[in-house]
Amino acid sequence: MPVRAVRGATQLTADDRDEMVAAVAELVTEVLARNQLSTDDLISIIFTSTADLTVEFPAAAARTLGIGDVPLLCAQELSVRGALPRVVRLMAQVDTDRERSSLQHVYLRGAEVLRQDLAQ
Repeated sequence: MPVRAVRGATQLTADDRDEMVAAVAELVTEVLARNQLSTDDLISIIFTSTADLTVEFPAAAARTLGIGDVPLLCAQELSVRGALPRVVRLMAQVDTDRERSSLQHVYLRGAEVLRQDLAQ
């Protein structure tokens, strides 16, 4: 089965743990749903967050969905002047027979402006 990558991002309104957990859970759930994937299809997920998000690791937030056997990695997003604040991004590597062109990348909660060409 081919390995594909699915992108996504979400923006938080504040550096708040409850919001981080809710936003990351929503993002992962939407990536899976829109691409007709299950957690069994996940190979790994790389999360990045902007430097202004310090209350929780996005991977820890994703673990609240019961994703215990999928490797998750967090990194800090590059600090670029004028960049959108309070953003968590993900790149999920998945096993899927779907064509790359049919994958739906997910941008939520204001993060749609990051990739208007991909946001659906």
